[in-house]
Amino acid sequence: MRFLIIAAALLALSGTAYARGNAANGKAISEKVCAACHGVDGARPVAPENPILGGQYEDYIVKALSDYKSGKRANPIMKAFADPLQKKDIEDLAAWFSSRKSNLHFQR
Repeated sequence: MRFLIIAAALLALSGTAYARGNAANGKAISEKVCAACHGVDGARPVAPENPILGGQYEDYIVKALSDYKSGKRANPIMKAFADPLQKKDIEDLAAWFSSRKSNLHFQR
């Protein structure tokens, strides 16, 4: 009985888990919005001060873009790019960049 209660609770909580975005949609958005500064796959920024996005954790990208959009994270350039993005766009971008390989960290 105890097992069933725990299993039911875990199942109920799984609905609140982070929903992945669509990487194909994220790629299309990235080509229009992000590639000029961060590179097409996010792994080759055009300037050293631009961070590598390819291979970054999905939840980190969602948080960073959401914070730029809200103003919680201050960067006027990123704020201008993040403002028009919808929540789904941000999730899609995060799915795309997190699926890319880069030198950001060791890839298995």
